[in-house]
Amino acid sequence: MVDAIMSLFFELSFEVRMERSTILFVHGAWGGAWSFKEADRLLSADGFLVYRPTLTGLGERVHLTSPDIGLDTHIQDIVNVFRFEDLHDVILVGHSYGGIIISGVAERIPDRIRKMIYWDAFVPENGECAQELRPPGIAFTVRDGFAYANWETNPTPPMDVPQSNKTFTDRISICNPSVAKIQAAYVLMLRDKPSAEEARFFRFFQRAKARGWPAVTMEGDHNVMRSNPKVFVQLLLKLLP
Repeated sequence: MVDAIMSLFFELSFEVRMERSTILFVHGAWGGAWSFKEADRLLSADGFLVYRPTLTGLGERVHLTSPDIGLDTHIQDIVNVFRFEDLHDVILVGHSYGGIIISGVAERIPDRIRKMIYWDAFVPENGECAQELRPPGIAFTVRDGFAYANWETNPTPPMDVPQSNKTFTDRISICNPSVAKIQAAYVLMLRDKPSAEEARFFRFFQRAKARGWPAVTMEGDHNVMRSNPKVFVQLLLKLLP
């Protein structure tokens, strides 16, 4: 009798987990998978299947860094996760610079994506690059082919690291009509209670609304997934289909 009850319990648990979504996070510039570590833990505990790859040359893959790494490399990083993990029907979340990456991924494999969520992120048009799109207040120094963030970072891991400047200057190609069929949403972060118009990524918030996407605001800093992962996850869950 006990064995039968336990068997039923595991079957039901498996069914509940199978109903949960697959979420893939793409971190921002200078960051890494570590940015979503706590969000991953919370979502995984709730039955979601979570992926949080690190882009080449960043985070724990910093040993692979090179000034030759370009935008295409980072887009291919994520496309390969889809292919080698055989992922379909995925919620793709791009933070900051990650918005450009998920746009490039959607261009190549739109049929594998259920929804894209741009979190305080770039929403590029065809032919644009991160360097010309960066909002006021996000400055960096370029030296020897690398972009260095102009803010203090942790002296030991996990920490932001220099990133190939080529990833910022390469222009994205967006021309696949199938991308328009993918559901999308936008989250604009409001730090220290400014108006939406004063927020760094307001330009892309407007682009999202012009495309007819659900677009919401949230009080908190740009890296809320690091500073307040519980609140980040709470809002993310509200945005899922």
